[in-house]
Amino acid sequence: MVGMGAPKVKIIMMLLIGLLANSPSVRALSDREATEIGRRIWKNECAGTVSGLTSWNSGENFASLGIGHFIWYPAGQRGPFEESFPGLVKFLKANGQPVKDWMSGPCPWKTRAEFLGDASGPRLSELRGLLAGTVPLQARYAAQRLDAALGKMLDAAPAGDREKVRTNFRRVAEEPLGYYALMDYVNFKGEGVNSAERYRDRGWGLLQVLTKMDSTGSALPAFARSADAVLTQRVKNSPPERNEAKWLPGWRNRLKTYLQ
Repeated sequence: MVGMGAPKVKIIMMLLIGLLANSPSVRALSDREATEIGRRIWKNECAGTVSGLTSWNSGENFASLGIGHFIWYPAGQRGPFEESFPGLVKFLKANGQPVKDWMSGPCPWKTRAEFLGDASGPRLSELRGLLAGTVPLQARYAAQRLDAALGKMLDAAPAGDREKVRTNFRRVAEEPLGYYALMDYVNFKGEGVNSAERYRDRGWGLLQVLTKMDSTGSALPAFARSADAVLTQRVKNSPPERNEAKWLPGWRNRLKTYLQ
């Protein structure tokens, strides 16, 4: 800005600040951040094990794959949760990662029993190898989902809540572990904008956490408390046959990592 007068510099800086304040996008991850956050999410979802990169939980009609347990439905199957594994496959391809053709279609295992019976088979072994070797890229994919999430949440939130959602998002993001916490939660429980992801008309995604979050005090403890309340409410509202109470202790342990 050599040669610019002070008033002109001030105007340009004010414009830049305004653009940043109103932009829904978030920053890109450095290589170090992608590796570290990827490892943290991998530990949260899969205990950091290679075997945990390909799983299918009891009572669910989809496979859970990768460090973020990205959902993959068989042909003809759908559910209340957003499918995210096909998006990961496209992201890996776009970033130059070779991916087998069979990974680009619907999940080839139609049931959990079929999936578990093929645990040592060539396809699942091949899939685990791909996923174990692309942890930073999977973290970048999760970051991309977060980037899209803020805009979606602001569009979906009632007008009176939008500024609170934006402010709380940025408060959390500015904390040392805040970006990890936001990335992990949106990958873990979604944006909270999908009307199908509701029990008794109550969601459990990042939108709900940011809306319920206290606007004063330390951001990360407030975020973790709000997330705990939202997830506890989800369990209370869930169908009894899903027995979601069994997952709540693990979910709470996950929230503690946002403060460590």
